[in-house]
Amino acid sequence: MSTTRRTTPALDALVRLFYPSASQLGEFREVESGELPPAESRLLDHEEHMTVTVESFHQSAVDVKVLETQITRTHYARKILLQRKTDGAVVQYGLVRLNFSFLPDEVREEIESQQTPLGRVLIEHDVLREVMLLSLWEIEPGEELRSLLALPPTVTHCYGRTAFIYCNGIPAVELLEVVTPVEAKG
Repeated sequence: MSTTRRTTPALDALVRLFYPSASQLGEFREVESGELPPAESRLLDHEEHMTVTVESFHQSAVDVKVLETQITRTHYARKILLQRKTDGAVVQYGLVRLNFSFLPDEVREEIESQQTPLGRVLIEHDVLREVMLLSLWEIEPGEELRSLLALPPTVTHCYGRTAFIYCNGIPAVELLEVVTPVEAKG
């Protein structure tokens, strides 16, 4: 589905909200769709909400665990994990930055409550939205990402994507979404 696009500055800007450099999170290499393992391709190579995709793939609803936030008058950014409700296993790591100027107040309040995954909030509030896949990434995880995803030493790479969510036709959300390798969860 995807073709390689040059979005490294967007990736760097998003990662630098929480890390001094992208390399602290991991070594990123932009890849083509065909370079992803089949399960990771199913999880990442689409223009749908990751919340719905990981819930379908793992046959479990997910909870959000917010690790860190940054809030300004117009923007909200957070570092998160999505965990399966069935067993608490981490299935996704993410960085998100939202421009609240384009979202209704009640949506903003629910997002800031940190109780519900972003995709679920937008869906439940019927915000007109379109996900635009920017790039797919092969990542050699750094120490923190390896720990957060509970990766065994035998797993040397994981995969992710960068995307925008357009709300009511305006790019309001920037995303980095990294899935836990299926081989690591068994």
